[in-house]
Amino acid sequence: MKQLNIFMAFFRVGILGFGGGPAAIPLAHKEVVEKYKWMNNEDFGDVMALGNALPGPIAPKLAGYIGYRVGGFWGLLNGVFASCVPTILLMILLLTSLNAYKDQAWVTGMSQAVVPVVAVMLLTMTLEFFKKSGSSSLGWLWTIIFVVLGLVFMKLLNVHPAIIIFSLLIGALLKKDPASSPNKEVGKL
Repeated sequence: MKQLNIFMAFFRVGILGFGGGPAAIPLAHKEVVEKYKWMNNEDFGDVMALGNALPGPIAPKLAGYIGYRVGGFWGLLNGVFASCVPTILLMILLLTSLNAYKDQAWVTGMSQAVVPVVAVMLLTMTLEFFKKSGSSSLGWLWTIIFVVLGLVFMKLLNVHPAIIIFSLLIGALLKKDPASSPNKEVGKL
């Protein structure tokens, strides 16, 4: 049953994630965190950040890792297969159809309508992660500082997001927990 659930979760992501990663991420979140409860928001955010730092499309990376975490090696293969095959089949079918009717007004309207829908999905997920990070141990001040610094680095200094994510991951790995420090006074600073 677990393998069937992995397949169905990522098949739905693959078949409904029109628009690529930006559309697939909220769908994967819905399946993994809300429906099947295989991980919480924080774990999903960590997996997504790591997945975005690696090359390639995000949906198969999420499917592979989460499939492996839930169902082992066969879960990994199952998740990747379920997320990729619908996309390949739909891409062939859709692009063939759209190419045949590319001059029709409804095709142009449909293509333009996808952009705001994906934008709303991304904004919803971003706000949810923002709320969670502000109420976590990070706190609102550091959350806002990281958001502003991220925007400055990406938009004004043209730093690639992967470099920022990689730097944050290294910082998180190097950070020592003050509670586990032999010198308890360090935690009070």
